[in-house]
Amino acid sequence: MDILVTEDQEFFREATGKFLEQECPLPQVRALYGDPTGFTAAYWKQGAELGWTSLLVAEELGGGTISGSAVADFMALVDLFGTHVAPGPLLATNLVAAAISRWGSDAQQADVIPGLLAGDTVAAWAEAGEVTAERAGDDLVLQGAKTPVEAGAQADVLLVTATLDGAAVQVLIDPTAAGVTVTALQSIDMTRRFAKVEFEGARVPASALVGGDDASEGIEWLRLLAATAQSVEATAAAQVAFDLTMEWMFDRYSFGRPLASYQALKHRCADMKLWLETSHGLSTSAARALEAGAADAAELVSAAKAFTGQYLAELVQDCIQMHGGIGLTWEHDLHLYQRRIVTDRQTYGAPGDHRQRLAAIREVV
Repeated sequence: MDILVTEDQEFFREATGKFLEQECPLPQVRALYGDPTGFTAAYWKQGAELGWTSLLVAEELGGGTISGSAVADFMALVDLFGTHVAPGPLLATNLVAAAISRWGSDAQQADVIPGLLAGDTVAAWAEAGEVTAERAGDDLVLQGAKTPVEAGAQADVLLVTATLDGAAVQVLIDPTAAGVTVTALQSIDMTRRFAKVEFEGARVPASALVGGDDASEGIEWLRLLAATAQSVEATAAAQVAFDLTMEWMFDRYSFGRPLASYQALKHRCADMKLWLETSHGLSTSAARALEAGAADAAELVSAAKAFTGQYLAELVQDCIQMHGGIGLTWEHDLHLYQRRIVTDRQTYGAPGDHRQRLAAIREVV
């Protein structure tokens, strides 16, 4: 992703890259597959110390950007997570941190932000699914279910989108509260974990609202941020898969010739390169538009998510096929990237969902 503009950003990227290479090399990523959490507490705390959870938090709350461009800094980090298929609830925790920093009350900021910044607390944004909130005196009563919720079973705090009096709201709730049931789901990603969160009469005080009685604008911004991050991460993962395949095609000989010399494979590689470069351009444009608050940010984000979701999944499948039988083995690294790309494809809007959003935007225009 071509969005870095300062030396500080480059230094942050290099430091994080070295940390990920040391702390979670691919054999370690593969070993985490059977772990119910998908990451270790010590690893996440070290990441927080490097600034992983502070980029979208206001400076007066203990956070701060590297370059003055919070979205750009965060996307540079997301790009690295895609390159290394790194573990940890990066997006889930940062979405909640950004929401509380921007729209949370003083009490919410004091209660939640310090733990997130220190890496002691994991947060999850429960957005996909239907939950209703009804007033009961000074309380709100939640009914419904959210699925899939990234890091839902690992979260110490949930930020739940709901409908209250016909408006979209967000509510902070403890996942261990009465009336809340969290069920871990099986994930194809090696380290990313998801859950189903059900609410059956779960009660919270009205002060748990984040962003007031109508949080629709904030929810939309978080959705755009999440979709952009998925596009950036999937593109980074696809770049590694493509590079591995190019190296293989020049090293592997068939009938006395390298695979790269065969015309049919050249055409497939040309298509893959086109999809990859387009994905880089679209995801970068989406990140820049979101950072600038551009009028066409929603359109660019959906264009990026729709394109990367469709074509990068096809790209990594082609990479596997070009590796032949070895590409299908557990020991080869390609499936690690395929798992991350396919997971990013389906979360925060599949390609079809974002094509519908694009159609609606164009219809309004």
